[in-house]
Amino acid sequence: MDRPVPRAKVSARAIAALAFAAVVVVTLDQVTKALVVANLPEGVVVPVVGNALQFLSVRNPGAAFSFAVNMTWVFSIISAAVVVAIVVYARRIRSMWWALVLGMLLGGALGNLTDRLFREPGFGRGHVVDFISTPWMMPAIYNVADTFICVSMVVFVLLVILGVNLDGTRSVSESRAARDAAAADATDGTTAADGTDAGRASRTADGTFDDATRDGHTPDGRRHDALGHDAT
Repeated sequence: MDRPVPRAKVSARAIAALAFAAVVVVTLDQVTKALVVANLPEGVVVPVVGNALQFLSVRNPGAAFSFAVNMTWVFSIISAAVVVAIVVYARRIRSMWWALVLGMLLGGALGNLTDRLFREPGFGRGHVVDFISTPWMMPAIYNVADTFICVSMVVFVLLVILGVNLDGTRSVSESRAARDAAAADATDGTTAADGTDAGRASRTADGTFDDATRDGHTPDGRRHDALGHDAT
């Protein structure tokens, strides 16, 4: 009977890192939004670094970067689903990199979900506060939560490309595994060839001596009879 596979222990450090990252992102997002609502009138452009970085307060009923403005309920549900999925999968995380990435994603999703649930015009239909404008990079207006969501997705892709798993192990690509197998085969073949050459050399040396003795001569040139007595 097969024994049940033991369940991996929960990594307290990874969960703590994920929770810490999420709390930091949510706090930064909500504090900056509160400051914008209290001090920056809507539609007023405030240059921060010339035209490269500006503050422009807007209310966004859609997704990140002001996309799909007529689908507020849909994105509220999606954000809630993302939050639930991250919480469920948090127990499987052993890698600190994955913990930070998913923590940033969780914090960003919670930041915007908080706006959609509790801001006007109503529960689940609230408008997200956007205020960061970088016209040289994109025409959309975004916020701190959107920024961390994008950063987390970039690092997410990098971890997948590098083969870093949730448990911190590294996945070996098929091409690399094939190269390692070919190198191992080449090493085994070289070892076998060296052993064959050594055996042939040994047999050649023994054969030289046997040919000499087969004719009744020893390597010193003296002839012996069948019993080994000196025939000279």
